[in-house]
Amino acid sequence: MTRRKPPGVSFETWVDRQIREAAERGAFDNLPGAGKPLSGLDEADDEYWWIKRKLREENLSLPLPGTLALRKEAEQALEAAANAPSEDEVRRIIEDINAKIVEGHRKAMSGPPLTLMPYDVEEILNEWRERHPPPPPAPAEPEPASRPPRRRLLSFLRRRTD
Repeated sequence: MTRRKPPGVSFETWVDRQIREAAERGAFDNLPGAGKPLSGLDEADDEYWWIKRKLREENLSLPLPGTLALRKEAEQALEAAANAPSEDEVRRIIEDINAKIVEGHRKAMSGPPLTLMPYDVEEILNEWRERHPPPPPAPAEPEPASRPPRRRLLSFLRRRTD
């Protein structure tokens, strides 16, 4: 444990002396991360940096308040609808999230006010159709060449043999 600062000694001088003595004892030798650059120096100042780092290190997450979780789910639903393979799937995804949005307005949810409105299914379907044009029709197979009637062929062959 550190000693108390003696009276009459400036705080800076006292701290500097303690650091120097600790270095002389080797207290700073072989520390983890020695010689490595400090992480996060180029990031913006954030008063909760240590909480975020701890959550990231321990692979933890905090549950979002209800309204924020619904907003995030709505964004994910729009992305899923944009990548859906069919119009039926787009319609199902948007109708499902619209039902959750309507329910979110009916009940009290934690978090900031819910400002989401249900999505216009037809508008989203039109956007989906613009990004997913229908495949071009398959080329029609050429009709087989029409054969001359048999009588003409026979008469043609008779004439050649005569």
